[in-house]
Amino acid sequence: MSDLPPDPARLRAILAHLDRQLADADTIRTYLRLQREEVQRALQAAGRPAQPTRSTRPQLRPALTPTPFPAERSPTGPTGAGDGYMLEIKSHPKDPQPGILHADSCTMASRKTSPISAAQFRVAIRDTEYIETCNFCRPEAKPDHASG
Repeated sequence: MSDLPPDPARLRAILAHLDRQLADADTIRTYLRLQREEVQRALQAAGRPAQPTRSTRPQLRPALTPTPFPAERSPTGPTGAGDGYMLEIKSHPKDPQPGILHADSCTMASRKTSPISAAQFRVAIRDTEYIETCNFCRPEAKPDHASG
């Protein structure tokens, strides 16, 4: 990843985003492991032998590796065209995190996104109480925004 921005503020935003992604992945991994153990216990209680654990079972196919995050973004993520905007939607109405405006080519969105027009962007950017702009892609600095 050699295309990092030079300024510390955006580097800190990237680092914070990556830390959140890693924490989320660890949480999901723990949850799935606990669910798997619970299913094995339920199978044993039902009188059926549980399947051998993954470590003792022969590997029939190569281990699955996660798809890189940006490649999984479509259709709820960036279009990659670089000429529009998207809004990272709040998880639920009472979510304390604000909605975040991004350039449509930004890969830093971590929640569901929705494409928006330039006119919608100009309206949304004025709503500072509920919406912020991305510190990584800085959509307010795009040349299209200056003309509107």
